Amino acid sequence: MAKLVPLFSGSKGNSYYVGSAKGGVLIDAGRSCKQIMTALSDNEIDINKIQAVFITHEHIDHCQGLRVFLKKTGIKVYATKGTMEALIRDNRIEGNADANIITSSVSLGDMNVEIFSTSHDAEEPCCYRVTTADNRKAMIATDLGIMTDVVRNGFYGVDALVLESNHDTDMLKNGIYPYPLKQRILSRYGHLSNHACAIELPEIIRNGTMRIVLGHLSQENNRPDVAVNESTMLLRERGYRKDIDYTLDVAPAETNGKVVLF
Repeated sequence: MAKLVPLFSGSKGNSYYVGSAKGGVLIDAGRSCKQIMTALSDNEIDINKIQAVFITHEHIDHCQGLRVFLKKTGIKVYATKGTMEALIRDNRIEGNADANIITSSVSLGDMNVEIFSTSHDAEEPCCYRVTTADNRKAMIATDLGIMTDVVRNGFYGVDALVLESNHDTDMLKNGIYPYPLKQRILSRYGHLSNHACAIELPEIIRNGTMRIVLGHLSQENNRPDVAVNESTMLLRERGYRKDIDYTLDVAPAETNGKVVLF
């Protein structure tokens, strides 16, 4: 059986582990190397079985610990060409790092990782779908800006999905953020709202995905209960029953032992 472990999620940093007994990958390294290593240990993930790190884009909350993590472990890193150039420009990786460009997909032993481009204000952002050694599929889809058909085509039929549910629109509009930042978050290059996330879920479940995790929640403009209520209410209206037709969790800002088996 495969597992998805949200190590960190949110504006302070993001990192997820996806794998099986044979090994796995990290999606993003948005906390310090020490924090990532501790989180892996706390979740009994053998670092020697991590095949590679995949970076979604160059924003600091997705690559903060990357440079030191690669230096300490020698693990491969993959990113799109635009993201890799930004990581090098911003000194997020060293010149001797095992850095690799991914254009569509890459096989790592018995695993396969595919990319799907996203609408976000970065150089060449993407999200990833991972097929584990036991042929289970998980997708990490955050920092989406808007939902596109490219992303939809990626997550339909996966066994487990992390989908961005970043903010409650009213909380954001009435909150403390300066107006330009509010406009950025609400734009097609920002983040997916609770409502925008929720309206995608019925079709996702209809296509066979039962294990859903809400990710990248804003600390200032959202709460786990608000995000969950928005999704479960809409799904209830469409006839889907929580914990019967699907499971729904929230990726914690700090790892708390939450493991999604799929």
